[in-house]
Amino acid sequence: MNPSQLESLTVQLLSVSRCDRWQASQRLQALSIPCYCSSDGLLVVEVDSPLDILQLRSVVHQLTASRVELIDWLERCWDTVIQ
Repeated sequence: MNPSQLESLTVQLLSVSRCDRWQASQRLQALSIPCYCSSDGLLVVEVDSPLDILQLRSVVHQLTASRVELIDWLERCWDTVIQ
């Protein structure tokens, strides 16, 4: 499927804690990805491209991963760049 043929997809996230949803929505909006926090506590995100999906995954990962997981991820990134 050609990326230009993708339709907009709305994703509702529960995996992000209520206190982190505002931070996630602010970061996603800074990345020009439409989203909002609904009254029932969901983070609702509209993704229009594979890049939006990747950025959404990255934002959620940064908020939900443990410190150890984030350090491991960063070290793997450094190893990949050096090699």
